[in-house]
Amino acid sequence: MTTPAPAALRQAQDAALVLEDGTIYRGTAYGAAGRALGEAVFATGMTGYQETLTDPSYAGQIVVQTSPHIGNTGVNDEDAESRRAWPAGYVVRAASRVVSNWRADGTLDAQLQQDGVVGIAGVDTRAITRRLRDAGAMRAGVFSGDALVDDESMLAAVRESPQMAGRSLAEVVSTPEAYTLPAIGEPLGTLAVLDLGVKASTLRYLQEEGFDLVVLPQDATLDEVLAHRPIAAFYSNGPGDPAASESQVVLLQGLLREDLPFFGICFGNQLLGRALGFGTYKLPFGHRGINQPVLDTATGRVEITSQNHGFAVDAPLHEELASPAGFGRVEVSHYSLNDQVVEGLRALDIPAFSVQYHPEAAAGPNDARHLFARFKELVLQHRAALGTDSTDTQKDA
Repeated sequence: MTTPAPAALRQAQDAALVLEDGTIYRGTAYGAAGRALGEAVFATGMTGYQETLTDPSYAGQIVVQTSPHIGNTGVNDEDAESRRAWPAGYVVRAASRVVSNWRADGTLDAQLQQDGVVGIAGVDTRAITRRLRDAGAMRAGVFSGDALVDDESMLAAVRESPQMAGRSLAEVVSTPEAYTLPAIGEPLGTLAVLDLGVKASTLRYLQEEGFDLVVLPQDATLDEVLAHRPIAAFYSNGPGDPAASESQVVLLQGLLREDLPFFGICFGNQLLGRALGFGTYKLPFGHRGINQPVLDTATGRVEITSQNHGFAVDAPLHEELASPAGFGRVEVSHYSLNDQVVEGLRALDIPAFSVQYHPEAAAGPNDARHLFARFKELVLQHRAALGTDSTDTQKDA
């Protein structure tokens, strides 16, 4: 099925978005020209397009912005969450022709070209979003320039591209080498951060809680992590199917057996779920945007959260669970008020918890920012229970 192009674009139909069900949307090229293949998803944030684009969790995806006007505030160096824009493709309704913001260092169009993100503008993103909500996230392609060929060839390329289920993408976005970042303020000790696609804001907020960070590649081994003598461990957000990340699950089980306090966000929540012995599954169209309501079961408080995930932990709500992997009792600590999807886990017999959303919340909101302080408190409580002086952060090798 092909949707008609807006009248203003009929003379310049030089780009196409092709969904694997055969639907084709025609518009104009935006950003880099060429071919982009990935999973089409929609992001519902009304602002924060730069933070969305530089979130490594979007690797392998074609992002459809539901907000109709994109690019009006340009881009700047301060708001980037990583070293580049990660989506395979980008879809917008109305690309701003001008930049109007005193903080802007450049245009979004130029940034997309620089990072090789193939985009399309002038399409009905409302219609695309409704299609994805009805049929679910699906494989897609953005085609422009020399890659804009006949419909049958473009559709064949889309249908031959890999599914998101079963894909491991952490190696694409993770740091190739370990690096360190100092604590801001009085140091508490070394926190081992497994970079599965970590955002800059996350690292900064952990530093502000007093952690000296050692940020490790996604393929770090247990011995390599323990060699840094961490007082706790953290798993970041990231792209891909958690079922395809068995090595990170095994590593996490080893860290939990070492009695290290643990905090995971987004992909880290899914991997904690699998480390505890629960399954994960693919959501029909996922949760993406900065307006997702979540209930904290301990407090009854509703938090509006920033999210970006297409998979979820398979665990029942409203009951105490036994970890199938032998880590004691577990409970679902948070769940989505939109569809009752698990949004957080709390281990009751070991010092570990996680949330499915992004407490760093760039570009907002800030309802969940307190979780970084909660993690610090968990670490301090655990050290006190062990009778360890909180200032004794490193032992002599």
